[in-house]
Amino acid sequence: MYNILTLNKIAACGTDRFDGKYTCSDSCENPTAVMVRSASMHETVFSPETLAIARAGAGTNNIPVDKCAEQGIVVFNTPGANANAVKELVICGLLLASRKVTAAYDWCKGLKGEGEGEAVGKLVEKGKSQFAGPEIMGKTLGVIGLGAIGFKVAQAAEALGMKIVGYDPFLSEGVKAALSAETEVVEDINDIFRKSDYITIHVPLNDGTKDTVNKDTLALCKDGVRILNFARGGLVNNADIIAALESGKAAAYVTDFPSDDVIGVDGIIAIPHLGASTPESEDNCAVMAADELIAYIEKGEIVNSVNMPRMPLDKVDGARTCVIHKAEAAEAVKDVLGADAKSAVRGAYGYSVADAEAGVAALEAIDGVIRVRVIK
Repeated sequence: MYNILTLNKIAACGTDRFDGKYTCSDSCENPTAVMVRSASMHETVFSPETLAIARAGAGTNNIPVDKCAEQGIVVFNTPGANANAVKELVICGLLLASRKVTAAYDWCKGLKGEGEGEAVGKLVEKGKSQFAGPEIMGKTLGVIGLGAIGFKVAQAAEALGMKIVGYDPFLSEGVKAALSAETEVVEDINDIFRKSDYITIHVPLNDGTKDTVNKDTLALCKDGVRILNFARGGLVNNADIIAALESGKAAAYVTDFPSDDVIGVDGIIAIPHLGASTPESEDNCAVMAADELIAYIEKGEIVNSVNMPRMPLDKVDGARTCVIHKAEAAEAVKDVLGADAKSAVRGAYGYSVADAEAGVAALEAIDGVIRVRVIK
């Protein structure tokens, strides 16, 4: 019996993927695997029984990914499962940034009780000019990150008449081929800041991407640039964007990551992390996360892991030995598993698989081997 721990409410269409070999619960001491959405796991003491964690979403900042790798725990995410939901909110953000809809809505609420008959209508006609804003058609949208979400945003914005300039140092050939011929892909991220009327950012938050939008990159921008951040809060330096709004360098900042310093600032529209908050997205993420765990538990397959190499596998026929190890141990592991073993390395870690029951003791004795598992 495999125990699946759920740390957040997971859509039933996901947990229903587990058959009678599994139990799903929000409380178990030694889970085989964990399904999580936003709950923080940084203080978690992991059980030796825990094989994997599946994040029902794209970001894994709430999971100690490196710590998990050191303990042989595979961390999965669900890239693309919430892409359409986020794309739709980004398009909404483009319009909110341009047309001052939120400020106009708040102002209009204040007209309640201002008079009967045509009185309110006259006030509307008198006051509406303060909320005028530009159309997005014909403007240039810079897209930083052309992954599952950024690609969809580029397509949708282009369909609305925008010109697209994209940047992604890891752009896949498949995505590149699928982009419109009208999309300009630049190799220097600074070109995004120089050319764009609107900028939307869709990259993970890490040491290399933190404060991507800052005083220096904002200084490259056109006056009145509008910034959208539906990826992670730390990608935009809050102090710098506030200063840019005050000076007129930026006209608007729309963020899905409110913090005390940005809430209520003129020109900032803060949305309470609604990017993936649709029933369709939650269902998609739950199903994808469950399928990833089942595939890893039952056949050792690793797809969409953020800390281990990719290893697509067929069903187990007889027995399969799976080894998580340090990258430098790959050759020694393969010597034990045999010449037919499959092996892949990602960064500091490797994953090797043989369709046979290999010597567990011999594998565990190899320096750099982290976890050995035999599936039958």
